[in-house]
Formats: sequence, C-alpha cells, structure tokens
Amino acid sequence: MNSISSHRTVLAAAIAVVLTVGAFSPVHAQSAAERAQQRRQEREAAKGGKEEKKADSYPNATRKEPGIKASSKAGPKLQKMMKLYDDDKAAEARALADEIINNSAFNAYDHAFAAQIAAQIAYEGDDTASAIAYLDKALGFDALDNNSHYNVMLMKAQLQLQEDKYQEGLVTIDRFLGETKSQNPEHLVVKGNALYRLEKYPEAAAVLKQAIDASPEPRADWQQLLMAAYAESGQGDQAIAMAEKVAAKNPTDKRAQMNLVAVYLQSDKYDKAAVVLEKLRAAGQLTEDRDYRQLYATYLNLEGKEKEAAAVIKEGLDKGVLKPDHQVYLALAQSYYFSEQPGPAIDAYKKAAPLDDDGETYLNLARLLWQEERVPEAKEAAKQAIAKGLKKPDDAKKILALPSK
Repeated sequence: MNSISSHRTVLAAAIAVVLTVGAFSPVHAQSAAERAQQRRQEREAAKGGKEEKKADSYPNATRKEPGIKASSKAGPKLQKMMKLYDDDKAAEARALADEIINNSAFNAYDHAFAAQIAAQIAYEGDDTASAIAYLDKALGFDALDNNSHYNVMLMKAQLQLQEDKYQEGLVTIDRFLGETKSQNPEHLVVKGNALYRLEKYPEAAAVLKQAIDASPEPRADWQQLLMAAYAESGQGDQAIAMAEKVAAKNPTDKRAQMNLVAVYLQSDKYDKAAVVLEKLRAAGQLTEDRDYRQLYATYLNLEGKEKEAAAVIKEGLDKGVLKPDHQVYLALAQSYYFSEQPGPAIDAYKKAAPLDDDGETYLNLARLLWQEERVPEAKEAAKQAIAKGLKKPDDAKKILALPSK
C-alpha cells in the first residue's frame, strides 16, 4: 500500500510574492501652482505675445529654437481654444484645435500649438491613441520652443509605454535623450522602463542604476524596477544588496519588506525570507490572504518547518485572513502529517477533500485513515475518491478490499 505522497513540493503553495513593478504614470502630476503657471504661459503663447520667461529645461539640446510665434490670423482662434479648455469644454476645444490644425492659412506654430493642446485634451479624456497621434503632429510641425517640443516628445514616449508599445517607446525616448543630452533621472527611468518591458534586463539595470545614482531621493518604484531588472538578469546578489538597503531604510514599509522577501525567494534563501515575514507577522502587517500563503509556503520549502507552517495556516484561518480553500486545507493537512500530527491532519484532509476537483485528496485521506487503523473510515474515503474521479484508482480499490480490523 502506498503511503501519502512523499513529494514534499506538493505541500507548498506556489510562491506568490513577486517584486512590485507597476506601470509608471505617463504624465507626472502637477501642483495647482504649476498647472496655473502652465495655463498662463499657454494663454500668452496663444496670443502670440510675450510669454512669461520659462527656465530652459534642455540647455544642451542640439535642436535650434525655431523662434516662431502665433500668427495674427490664428490668434483669436487659439485664444478661444484655450478659453474653452480652461472652462473644461473639452469637446469644443478639441474640435477647434482640429480646425486650426487643418487650416493651411495658419503657420506651423499655430498648428503645433493646437496639436499640443489637443493631445492633452485627448489624454485627459482617456483617448490615448488620439493623444499620441496629436503629439506626432506637434512634433512634425517642428515649430514649438524647445521646452514644449521636448516635453511633447517625452509625453509621447510615456504614452507609448502605457499602451504597451515598448519598442516604439524606446525609439522615442532614445531620440529624446539623444537630442536633449538630458541626464535627468526621471528621463533615464523612462528608458529603463522601456528596456525592462522589452526584457532587456541587463541594459535596463544599467540605465536604472544610472538614474538612481544621480537622484538624491530616488522614487520607490524606480528602486523596485531596478531590483526586478537585477533579479531577471541573474544578478541576484545585486538585487539582494539593494533590497536589503531599501528595507533597512524603511523598516515599517511593508512593500519594501515584501520586495526583500521576493529577492530572497528568487535566490532560494527561504530562511532569510521567513525571518522577514515573521517580523511583519509580529508587527501585525500580514493583513492579506497572499501574505499568509507566502509565509506558510516559505516554511514548507524549509526542511523540518512543517509545524511552523501549520501554526501560520491555523492563525490565518482563525483571523479570517486566509481564504479556506482546497489549497489551504491541503497544505494544513500535509503540514500536520509531516510534523507527525495525524489527528489534526485527518481533520484538515476532511475539509480539503470535498473542495478538490477530483478524488486525489480523498485518496490521501483514505491512506492516512488506513495507517491509523481506522479502516471503516478509510473505506468510506476510498469510495468518495473513486466517485469523484481518480486517474489511477488501484490504491482506492486495494483499500476497499482490505479486511476490517
């Protein structure tokens, strides 16, 4: 008679925690003051008058400033477009922008400026494809001042990444960096993000490290992306070193700690991952179903830690954090079994078996009941196993053929 499976790997739920790598915001949020200043500058540009002096954001740009202003013919329409935009009449403002773009009597600046505003309107209306098309037009007219021209190019690269057009986004950001000679960390991160999404992990790591090293206060999502790039490119030591540094600096930040767990697990350092998770548990920060699954799965990947795994599962269930599904009860049953607690293991199997898609859990229950000399119960479980379906029902039939003890 075969005993319960000795393949210990079936005990552990799949390692669920991964480095938190989210999408980057394509257009950085502006403060109310910054937005108001931009609107004033746009209104002045629409009038064709003297604009407020803007700092040169791209002093090393290879592009020569076109020096073109709004034409007198287009001025009233540009002003009206801006008034509609300011009044949140997006559809009307965009329609007027299209009219300006298509009017051959207006100059290149008029067209480019209208396309720039139309792109922003489209973006704010969740019409990203049109926003990118308008940005292409604004760049094609090649008439905006350098600040506006390159901001348009940067926005285009970000939107392309948002739309999963990673190769196109990389081409755009490479052009941007090549023409502006920018070393701004925020700009470098856009390229790093594109490279990461294209699975060019070593190249992504190099660019992201450059950005982070150049930033006095690098953003958390940049660091997460660099850790992920290191991990994906087989540079586990660098990923761990960085994750440990970030976690030490942010001891109460759950995300930072869970990212450290992730890089430990990716390097098969289950013991270290368990230590971090236990600290979070002690601090009451294991608040989600996946958190408890992560901890018990980590214990089940460590030799001789089944008792700890069972305690974690029981706590999660008692707190109502762990969802009481088949996977959880199966892990609990086998944790008890391999820590030599057959009674609780049987109870957990009885909860797991009805939730299984087939009869395999009932069969393991029958085996354990037979081992514990509870033959009538073992036979009943074997019947349930056959009724629910088994690929190889021989073991169940053998249990049914056993004489009662």
